[in-house]
Amino acid sequence: MKTKNLLQTIAMSLVSFVMVFALIACEKQDVTNIDRDAASIETKHISPEMARVRDYVPDMAVVAHRGSVFWVPEETEAAWRWAREIGADYLESDLQCSKDGVILANHDDNLKRTTNIENVFGETVPETRVQFYMDHAGMTKAEAEAQVKADRLSFTPFYTKSYFYEELMMLDAGTWFNEDMPEQAREAFSTQKQYVSSLEDQIMYAEGKMLKRDANGDRVYTLTGTWDPANPHTSLKYTFEYVDDPQDTGNRPGIYLEFKESWLNPSNFEQMVYDELDRLGWNVITAPEADNTPFYVNGKVNVGNTNGKVILQTFSWESLRRSAELYKGQIPMCFLLWHDQITPTQYAAYIDIAVDNLSHIIGPSIAGAPNNYFEMNAPWMHDMIRRAGLLNHPYSFDTMEQMHVYFGDWHYGESDFAAPYLDGLFTNRTELTLQYMIDKGLRHPDAAQKVENASACLDRLGY
Repeated sequence: MKTKNLLQTIAMSLVSFVMVFALIACEKQDVTNIDRDAASIETKHISPEMARVRDYVPDMAVVAHRGSVFWVPEETEAAWRWAREIGADYLESDLQCSKDGVILANHDDNLKRTTNIENVFGETVPETRVQFYMDHAGMTKAEAEAQVKADRLSFTPFYTKSYFYEELMMLDAGTWFNEDMPEQAREAFSTQKQYVSSLEDQIMYAEGKMLKRDANGDRVYTLTGTWDPANPHTSLKYTFEYVDDPQDTGNRPGIYLEFKESWLNPSNFEQMVYDELDRLGWNVITAPEADNTPFYVNGKVNVGNTNGKVILQTFSWESLRRSAELYKGQIPMCFLLWHDQITPTQYAAYIDIAVDNLSHIIGPSIAGAPNNYFEMNAPWMHDMIRRAGLLNHPYSFDTMEQMHVYFGDWHYGESDFAAPYLDGLFTNRTELTLQYMIDKGLRHPDAAQKVENASACLDRLGY
């Protein structure tokens, strides 16, 4: 009986081994086939002039995604001061627009997740709007009330385009983080008010500044002009005040700006951003830097002083087209990809769209926890991007495991394509990414070779 059972066990083990071997062979064959198919597909290639602008971007650029979504309230003063000090090459943001034309940073379609807007304003036009019109539009109370009534017809609760920036400055953009991320919570994220940031704020943080605040901790600004409903985005002028950040250690990162879906913003939004970059001295089309300016100097990030100081990005085909018409490929542009199952032919079509619309970079999603996005950065995909002459900046890295996979430390199927499968990356854990790259010898030798402790950095910054 024991002999029979032993023979049955051996037989079953052999069957299992054969099945596993067959499965592995099948998977290997599938990978080999898709690799072969991808390698055989031709894509369009960027021009030499586009390649010159592509090379404005540092190799293995570390992009601080929204500043950070792990350590700090995203896209706030705290987030971008931390990202600058920890050593990111770029401060990343998502651009939207207020009712009066202030370009600001907010990732979601609306402000509910990252501010207290529901508690402050509810779903109605702010009650302060009548007084705002009396103060800044020269209206009588009756005229202001009539204008508010007209506003209600196009009012979309919680969307930035429905609010004046002065109204948005009433919101708290920090406390929600303490509630959502209790392990990273800090009292100062509430007590030191975090604002819905403007693009100007982001640039000032990149330049080593911070908000000037009054004795109550409120930001200092002036508002001039007379609001005109026929000319809503340019009739008012905000003058924001800043001070040198006493904790600035000299890093000068660039900025990586996302144009959201075109319906969220005015139809001339790309032009508005162009003009704002111009006003602030960050438009390299009108005010180029010297071509030989280094990305790193004496252990400090210097990207913000180079022609690579601004990278644009979008998922939107409409925004991609409009950006190509306006910027003419003279500022690096990243075409972001998000898709379910995709074939090499379909992937090549995306690359051709990017090339046709004067992009320099592809930004594909990566797989893996915690986000578990669609895999748009398999080895054959990276190879296809590089054959087109484009850079590959995948998003968004949260873990060491993801870095091990896409930098090629861990086995990635039976691919014919050599790692690493990226040329730069969006990361929510800048400190982990920098340390990994330093340990692997991938960080530029002129950049810092030591990373400050992330929590200690926040302590130093006063949070």
